[in-house]
Amino acid sequence: MNILFLGGNLAKELADWLLSIGENVTYIEEKINLDFVEKLDPEFIISYNYRFIIPKEIIDFVQENIINLHISYLPWNKGAHPNSWSFLEDNPKGITIHYIDEGIDTGDIIIQKEMSFNEGKETLKSSYKKLHQEIQRLFKINWAKIKKGEIEPKKQKGKGNIHFKRDYGFFEPIIKEKGWDITIREFKEKYMILKR
Repeated sequence: MNILFLGGNLAKELADWLLSIGENVTYIEEKINLDFVEKLDPEFIISYNYRFIIPKEIIDFVQENIINLHISYLPWNKGAHPNSWSFLEDNPKGITIHYIDEGIDTGDIIIQKEMSFNEGKETLKSSYKKLHQEIQRLFKINWAKIKKGEIEPKKQKGKGNIHFKRDYGFFEPIIKEKGWDITIREFKEKYMILKR
């Protein structure tokens, strides 16, 4: 299958796995446009840690063969820094593979899994790593069914929440001081102090 893989941080490993099982993969981290996609003419687009919003005309071009791998339990924590916000706002944590529509992480869910973390032992960095390991594992074991459209998608239930890149500023001082190796419990405690 001819796949356009839109990636970023940690995504290349999964694109390489697809190559290793015989898929034809074009891996891109830069912003794309319709002209580029039309020339490539992919049968399927996968977005994973991609920094850019995919325009409607590209979504329409590939019709329903466009998915996203997102490290949150949608509809919770759509958008940027989902792992951090799941702890700060005490929302469900997990991973979701979903179809892409015009919204930000609002498409129908293909597969998702709720996860839990020991907040006294886990750090932001270790929880982030575990979420990525699990979403890659889930993708690999379900890829054959996903590409054939054999999994019945489900509408997202509830409004959930969303955060944008600019919202990082709300907890940026904590990361500057302690780094991503801060325990989740300390991160939450420091955020509550910062909010006062």
